Amino acid sequence: MKRLVTAVALLAFIGIVSPVLGAENPTGTWKWTASFGGQEREQTLTLKLDGDKLTGSMPGRDDQVTQISDATFKDNKISFSVTREINGQKRTTKYNGTVAGDTITGKTERERDGQKTETDWVAKRQK
Repeated sequence: MKRLVTAVALLAFIGIVSPVLGAENPTGTWKWTASFGGQEREQTLTLKLDGDKLTGSMPGRDDQVTQISDATFKDNKISFSVTREINGQKRTTKYNGTVAGDTITGKTERERDGQKTETDWVAKRQK
């Protein structure tokens, strides 16, 4: 009986601790280099996870900060959108990726002039 109680307690402990230890947290400042029109630009993203709510922002041209939207984070998978207005036109970029330690690896998707473009995205957390 004592072994059974010990086994049940151990399994309960593992069940409580494992999700906490196994889950990544995207909170922080992330940087990567993106190519636009043959030019490379450093991108910065600030994320904050509060419970199950993910928020964040990205500075753009002229240091104008844009809030992310449609943000989700579950099972180390992250996704969000950034919509900016350029020359009177709204342009949305969708980001999807997987958080592993201090790296997010995934794809971005945007549409311009009716053409969808998908590119790789690898961001590193700044310390």
